[in-house]
Amino acid sequence: MVAESKERQNLGLLCFYPYRALEARLLAELAVAGFDDITLAQGRIAARIGPAGTRLTDLAEQALVTKQTAGYLVDQLEKASYVRRVPDPTDARARLVQMAERGQAVVAIARRVEAEVEAEWTAHLGGEATAQLRATLERLREITDPHR
Repeated sequence: MVAESKERQNLGLLCFYPYRALEARLLAELAVAGFDDITLAQGRIAARIGPAGTRLTDLAEQALVTKQTAGYLVDQLEKASYVRRVPDPTDARARLVQMAERGQAVVAIARRVEAEVEAEWTAHLGGEATAQLRATLERLREITDPHR
């Protein structure tokens, strides 16, 4: 067992722990629902696909991975029928990655799990603290998320 450090943990880690718990819960729920072939890395790419689709280069940039890595993960997601590639209506040379029907089923489960987890966190923290946390994190996003 690793001894807990008495030092104050940085805010980045304190934000990461609940996010990691949410991801683990989501993957577990997906596996129970029969979507046990999606990996954490694939999920992180899929989570960045917009409703109308997203270009591979944008997925790579947002996920902070190389275009080759994003392409490999999208290839895996496509083979498993989670996503499809379609022509970009704004640029005939480009393609968009969109959620396929199977991917949309995963998104529906993800939204349900996210709501459940947020409800649990709200029950633990209280409504006022949760609202303050949300407002604070939304303000912090203004200076930390170039894709907001």
